[in-house]
Amino acid sequence: MKVLIFASGVKYLFVIEGLRNLDLREWFFCHESLKLISKSFKNFEVLVLQSCEGLTTYGLAAIAANCRNLRELDLGESEVEDLSGHWLSHFPDSCTSLVSLNIACLASEVSFSALERLVARSPHLRTLRLNRAVSIEKLPKLLRHASKLVEFGTGSYSADMQADVSEVFVNVSQAFSGCNQLKGLSGFWDAVPAYFPTIYPVHSKLTSLNLSYATIQIPDLGKLIGNCLNLQRLWVLDYIEDSGLEEIANTCKELQELRVFPSDPFAPGPNVSLTEQGLVAVSMGCPKLQSVLYFCRQMTNEALVIIARNRPNMIRFRLCIIEPRTPDYVTLEPLDAGFGAIVQHCKELRRLSLSGLLTDRVFEYIGVHAKKLEMLSLAFAGDSDLGLHYVLSGCESLRKLEIRDCPFGDEALLANAAKLETMRSLWMSNCSVSFEACKLLAQKLPGLNVEVIDERGHPDTRPESCPVEKLYIYRTVSGRRFDTPGFVWIIDEDAALTQYSNGNCSLASS
Repeated sequence: MKVLIFASGVKYLFVIEGLRNLDLREWFFCHESLKLISKSFKNFEVLVLQSCEGLTTYGLAAIAANCRNLRELDLGESEVEDLSGHWLSHFPDSCTSLVSLNIACLASEVSFSALERLVARSPHLRTLRLNRAVSIEKLPKLLRHASKLVEFGTGSYSADMQADVSEVFVNVSQAFSGCNQLKGLSGFWDAVPAYFPTIYPVHSKLTSLNLSYATIQIPDLGKLIGNCLNLQRLWVLDYIEDSGLEEIANTCKELQELRVFPSDPFAPGPNVSLTEQGLVAVSMGCPKLQSVLYFCRQMTNEALVIIARNRPNMIRFRLCIIEPRTPDYVTLEPLDAGFGAIVQHCKELRRLSLSGLLTDRVFEYIGVHAKKLEMLSLAFAGDSDLGLHYVLSGCESLRKLEIRDCPFGDEALLANAAKLETMRSLWMSNCSVSFEACKLLAQKLPGLNVEVIDERGHPDTRPESCPVEKLYIYRTVSGRRFDTPGFVWIIDEDAALTQYSNGNCSLASS
């Protein structure tokens, strides 16, 4: 879901007198939006922009120049157009309030001298995440100014070709030695294995390590993580392989969260030795594990049953089998029984993502056992409307449901319309929900926003029985939106379609 914010749309924020914090996810900004925000809220302190688009360094320069009390600027994984590489120099010399600065998403260079000056005059800085353009030989200058860092994103972990490797190694290692409060590390783009021992002065203190951009492989990767005995959170690429996960199971007894991402999700077959066995090993060896995101190419019901029995304390379990509708590769059966074991044994489960070959049976398990489940994501699963009926009628605590490419249609959705009033949102794409059912839902649920998102043109140009591309139902405190692009239609309780627009910039969902 994306929300587009236009300059005049920022005016909705003006009713919040004295606004200090703004945290936005997946928004699109017109050029003047940040400038308008920066001039409208004089005591503004926190701006967090996660996965946003349309940002420019001109807008960031306005935030830097005008928000004199800024404590946190976090750009997340947003897209930022570089119109001025010197935007950091717009922070006034009087700005000493920064506690957190995350510019890791920037694709271009920033002025290092301006960055160094800003860090040097920010005595309360606790989080600093650099972008890929900052090379490892520059890190010591920053670390010596920010010895109280708790979270640090390294930028690129390789040096210029002409740099003296041994000198860089010593300087970086000594700089890390002075970071006595450091708990989390991330970054490590273009990582050179020879430089990884530079973090050894802090590795025993680390509780969080994000290596999701580091292409370092076994055995170097295993050696690094194997020394981080107090890790609670680990993000890593599938280069970790089963052998690396087995090392984690043997040494990282405090691990609570594991995320394993694919190094190449579009490869035709496995290019690393990562299977269900690595996850089984971690479930057996890490007693505090409660959150998992795991990308892999194969899974078995037996492995899922073992994981469920080993870790009944699981709160979040997201399994992403890269090829849709992949069965248990040993028995060729659907993975219903394995996911059924997850929801049956993990009584505190709050978030679940399903993948692989799944029938309506798995949704019956979910409806019966997942009473505390709040968020469910699924794709390419189920046989009929019965699957959706099991979920909506059985999951008492469900707040957010995301469905893609499933054979769910009108009957289950309309029969369980009352359930939608207790939820935060329902997103369905490439399913079997008709335009007629969408209009009936709007009539049944006048307090909710019912939107049809369809790039094929106006829904009235097709038979009402024709499925819509996307359906988004959600609740907000502000009611219906008044700006949409040309492919979004808002349905009111009279089953009338409304499309609002405001120039080239719109407030919309997609």
